Amino acid sequence: MSNFAFGTYRISDLNPQHIEALKEAIDSGITMIDTSSNYMDGGAERAIALAFRSHEDKIDKVEIVSKYGYIQGQNLLDIKENSLDEVVEYSDECYHSISKLYLHLQLTQSLKRLERNHIDCYLIHNPEYYILDAIKRGMDRDDILDEMYRRIENAFVGLEEEIKGGRIGSYGISSNSFSISHQSEEFLPYEDLITLAQNAALVVGNEKHSFTTIEMPINMLEIQGLECAKWAKENGLRVLSNRPLNAQFEDKMFRLADYDESSEYYHHFNELMEVCSNDMLRPLSNLLEQLDKSKHKFGWIGDYDGFLYSQIIPHISKTLELVDEENRVTMFNFIDLYLIEYRKMVLYESSKSTKVQLKEFFAYCTKTMQECALEFLMQSDSIDYILVGMRKPTYVHQILALEK
Repeated sequence: MSNFAFGTYRISDLNPQHIEALKEAIDSGITMIDTSSNYMDGGAERAIALAFRSHEDKIDKVEIVSKYGYIQGQNLLDIKENSLDEVVEYSDECYHSISKLYLHLQLTQSLKRLERNHIDCYLIHNPEYYILDAIKRGMDRDDILDEMYRRIENAFVGLEEEIKGGRIGSYGISSNSFSISHQSEEFLPYEDLITLAQNAALVVGNEKHSFTTIEMPINMLEIQGLECAKWAKENGLRVLSNRPLNAQFEDKMFRLADYDESSEYYHHFNELMEVCSNDMLRPLSNLLEQLDKSKHKFGWIGDYDGFLYSQIIPHISKTLELVDEENRVTMFNFIDLYLIEYRKMVLYESSKSTKVQLKEFFAYCTKTMQECALEFLMQSDSIDYILVGMRKPTYVHQILALEK
């Protein structure tokens, strides 16, 4: 039976509730916390450090798994001012590198943020960014894989060096491309990874390799990864499953969870509409009316979150420029309360839609969607840990109760 691990993808050191959730998980016996150097621009690792400051007696009982590879946020600004080899410039906001140099730099930063001198397990994070970039450049498939394997083996050498130096206990790879069709040009073959690790250990002079861990998306809708998981277990590796509740199916994303309707939404909506009942704030009241009519149109919560930051917030900010500073603060408070409840409504509406669209998957589900989705993974003999984001203490209890 799989164990649950605490996933920190959206955990921030600036959110007290996130810190409390981590503490609650540690107190409740969680044995693994999964993070990455790029999560919240390093904020997730800092949050872990803050949680353990009051739980130093539990440090040796909880394994920390972190990752490197992404170059975003502050790291991207730093890299643009300095040279770094083997960088994939995926977009203006996201570069990627698995080079030995970047590995050593990122591990140093992760240890500093985590307030530790050792990380239990360190993973290469989505090395397939090289494959994606090479495909765009029209490279031959065999040439792509040859170079990909060369880069991975070189990274393994760097990781074996860190094993020898004592800064990490083991290593592995987290890859979305382990969980797609073998026929896809974006698929990352995994059968030779152990050989690459053995070669790396030999180069460094380690008696045996320390490649122990595979991480990838597996959920009720995306089961391709189970084949890789089976291979991993047959070869003595452990398997971490991520994205258990955020699933892709027929080119759409779904949140596999039930949500209650907000009981406060219409109160905050009507209150804000009343405040905006003047010509100066007419653009804002028009936006609110459009949002109210559209709350059932978001396919999944990720669509709304993207729309919120790209469209809604800029529109609101522009409108509030017309308001004097004192009233602007008051307006922000009204809007903040409204947006909290609006997001709950989007979750509620999208969960209703998900149940209809995925009725064949949940036809025999007598529990919540999230319980059925997680129990599906718990029943797999090939999965050791299921990584779940638990941003609230109450959510920690709900998830860990499923293990009992």
